[in-house]
Amino acid sequence: MPDTVNGLPLHPLVVHAVVVLLPLACLGVIAVALRGAWRARYGALVVLLTAVATAAIPVATSSGENLERRVGNPGEHAELGDSLIWFALPLLVVSVALVLLHRRTARAVVSAPASAPVAAPATVGSPVTTSAASGAPAAPAETPAAPTRSPVAIVVAVLAVVIAVATLVQVYRVGDSGARVVWQGTVSSQTGDR
Repeated sequence: MPDTVNGLPLHPLVVHAVVVLLPLACLGVIAVALRGAWRARYGALVVLLTAVATAAIPVATSSGENLERRVGNPGEHAELGDSLIWFALPLLVVSVALVLLHRRTARAVVSAPASAPVAAPATVGSPVTTSAASGAPAAPAETPAAPTRSPVAIVVAVLAVVIAVATLVQVYRVGDSGARVVWQGTVSSQTGDR
């Protein structure tokens, strides 16, 4: 892998991909975890975004190691940067789990057995359902809604939000430490000259 692109170090260029894509992936995971209806529409896009952001992290750390050999050890920034992959991988796993659980639940609803209650003809008052097998009245029909969420889906959604928030915090910590390495002496010396 080249160390520079057009004379500029590769690391700052690649880092911007991580700094933009990974927080967007975190926000996407939080959105589809909290809004089940968005999983069908945006779930695959969130998984793809999370996969691209996760794949960019090793490129950023590798280019950072190349830059470290040229300019010196950035200290805490390198350690925090190396740990970011261990936040992004679980984020990718829970994003895939959210989408797969949603698809499994949607398939189960579509392939419901024929003996399930079906809506009877509309009458004045509350709607009534009948059992397809017996024709006897059953409980009042509910309006079609999103499938109920299983306890597993709820746990995965909560876990996804926790992992996404932790990943956002780690992205901030890595970026903050990197900015301090680059700018701390520069900004303070320029403001002191005035």
